[in-house]
Amino acid sequence: MRDLLTGLDVVDDADVLDGLSHDEAEWAPYGTAVAAVRPRTTDDVRRIVAACARQGAPIVPRGAGTGLSGGANAVDGAVIVDLSRMNRIVEIDADNMTATVQPGVVNDDLKKAVAEHGLWYPPDPASAPWSTIGGNVSTNAGGLCCLKYGVTRDYVLGLEAVVGGPAGDYGTVVRLGRRTTKGVSGYDLTGLFTGSEGTFGVITEITVRLRPARREAPRTVVGAFGSVVAAGEAVAAITRAGLLPAALELLDRTCLRAVEEWKRLGLEADAAALLLAQLDAPGAAGDEEAAAVAEVFRAAGAIWAERSTDEIEAEALFAARRLAYPALERLSPVLTEDVCVPRSRVPEMLLAIEEIAARHGASIATIAHAGDGNLHPMIMAPPHDDAARRVAQAAFEDMLTAAIGMGGTVTGEHGVGLLKRGGMRQELSPAVLAMQVAVKRTLDPLGLFNPGKVIG
Repeated sequence: MRDLLTGLDVVDDADVLDGLSHDEAEWAPYGTAVAAVRPRTTDDVRRIVAACARQGAPIVPRGAGTGLSGGANAVDGAVIVDLSRMNRIVEIDADNMTATVQPGVVNDDLKKAVAEHGLWYPPDPASAPWSTIGGNVSTNAGGLCCLKYGVTRDYVLGLEAVVGGPAGDYGTVVRLGRRTTKGVSGYDLTGLFTGSEGTFGVITEITVRLRPARREAPRTVVGAFGSVVAAGEAVAAITRAGLLPAALELLDRTCLRAVEEWKRLGLEADAAALLLAQLDAPGAAGDEEAAAVAEVFRAAGAIWAERSTDEIEAEALFAARRLAYPALERLSPVLTEDVCVPRSRVPEMLLAIEEIAARHGASIATIAHAGDGNLHPMIMAPPHDDAARRVAQAAFEDMLTAAIGMGGTVTGEHGVGLLKRGGMRQELSPAVLAMQVAVKRTLDPLGLFNPGKVIG
């Protein structure tokens, strides 16, 4: 294999390789890779894929490794394709409001670059300061603003990828999609690749649509609630009222306290849960929208609800939302859920989480993109405690079952990876699973691209 990769940056140091062989999914298994390669160009990736096909070696693409489902975990004998050095912004086309980037570009770096042109890239996962656009595309990442502005798939216009096909064709470079606003020439293969978790090929370039930058700072409304379920009722009430915040986030007391103990942001953590609404309509319409959201919070039983007049305070609250996972991870291993239910069922799902925690004796903290029904319960367990790990895993599976029973899905944005394969088989019918297997076999007949993920 090494002779086929001459001139490329090959990593075979055992310790470095081990660090590249898994993402941040707690307790997700991973195998022993034979090497990692750090390409810089599409042609580098083409060479890697062709070499792996000749040797029958599995190919595991990797971005920043921030995933939470085991989607970037190695299998035995794999070659890891570390795309972090393909980090060039190829073009920002301000006239057509698009950007073309390599997959290793960090989400926040793209936002900063397009902001200089008066533009905005909305998808904003909590990992945006570290996660890459390639990884975001591979899992169809969402984030805080997806309630109003959509998820990654809504912004991907076109892709370049290195793919497989019939024997001998591995290493073919294809361009999918378009650069125009509209386009229905053939099947939506760009949409198919978005969210495919590296199981169809290695994405090497991405063209995304952009929006005009927001004209003024969003308003923030904060509501404090006596229970997590009461906060969920307020979310349902916001939907019934026909209001559409740019973001509507939930944090429970455990998350707030963990962030405050770590970062000392000056947060009040007395309420059982906070709802954070961000409204970005311009001018007087934004003020009216913020007042209406505060009133809905109060009518739904908030202990208090106010519009923040302090931008520093508002930023601290949303920073707390983004920092919740790493703050908890400092305290213990964390198994993170990613269930999504219809917005009207959010209170019911929050109640189910509490009941599951009580039944298993599990310690669960909850954050949520509450406005779109995407909940992230985080199950904590002391390190090196096998009994606590088994409890956490049992609670994890019960939450998947509960979400499916409410008409929801086992993953809203983190991907299936390894951890959600059983849940996906519960969620999808045998006929639909068979269709997915058929697509995988057609695009990757040798089964080399990220084997064991999604469909197994």
